[in-house]
Amino acid sequence: MKAILLSREADRFQARVAEVGDNDLPEGDVTLEVAHSTVNYKDALALTDKSPIVRKWPMVAGIDAAGTVLASAHPSWKPGDRAILNGWGAGESHWGGLAQKARLKGDWLVRLPEGMTTREAMAIGTAGYTAMLCVMALERLGLARGRGDVLVTGATGGVGSIAVALLAALGYRVVASTGKVAERAYLESLGAAEVVDRAALAQPGKPLQKERWAAVVDSVGSHTLANACAQTMAEGAVAACGLAQGMDFPATVAPFILRGVTLAGVNSVTAPMDRRLEAWRRLAKELDRGKLASTITDIGLADAIAKAPDVIAGKVRGRLVVDVNR
Repeated sequence: MKAILLSREADRFQARVAEVGDNDLPEGDVTLEVAHSTVNYKDALALTDKSPIVRKWPMVAGIDAAGTVLASAHPSWKPGDRAILNGWGAGESHWGGLAQKARLKGDWLVRLPEGMTTREAMAIGTAGYTAMLCVMALERLGLARGRGDVLVTGATGGVGSIAVALLAALGYRVVASTGKVAERAYLESLGAAEVVDRAALAQPGKPLQKERWAAVVDSVGSHTLANACAQTMAEGAVAACGLAQGMDFPATVAPFILRGVTLAGVNSVTAPMDRRLEAWRRLAKELDRGKLASTITDIGLADAIAKAPDVIAGKVRGRLVVDVNR
């Protein structure tokens, strides 16, 4: 089978498409014939060695996969079942989904929703699944329609694009923040009511600012997250799930103790199974497939390596779907 194999010998890092034998696959009770995968931000970091994502060498990249069960010793899965993998250390400490086959733990898998293709599942991927987890977190914290605008940062990225589409479909007025002003039409087609330049959020700001947002979905971090919190309305909520601008959080406690703002961290990697199932159920029901299709760029396995630097640089709009047999 073909796979994107990451290796390190001394200080030399390499990412390449390699032939890997079935006997080389790691332990697991389910073998998945992968049809599609994707390139998330974390995948791009691993493929370029820009961050210590990989914990074990050599590593098959890919935190996501969608395909058909070939063999199973797990009671919940049988050959022919179609399944999705998101996270659980795949592509980090366990061989991942940028390959034609993956051997995994059955407890990590979610059943592909009825009527959804593997291509659509990977157009959603961890990015879109994370976007839904953010929406669910905001709802648990009291987000209600009509209370005010919802800000989505990094709006042309994977998480941002799906978050805009989801929130708009659910009836919220969405403001999309992006550095790509030329993508206004794209964001409006997903449902954004307004598009703002990310520069307004990306620089250091005051601890408390004018109240603007009923809620925020942030995949950027750093000053953007700090300013988003400083601009969130009293009793509002912010869901943080990414660090495209940086891992730092140069903020004060002022929004939290003077306005009662809640900052909720969203971790998609090891989210409980009941929450995963609910997220995928809702994605299948609530995400407009036409809008999802507009976010997709289809690529082959080798293209994933070449595209990774563009993902990190924020040059990719929407979602890269990898046909692992191409």
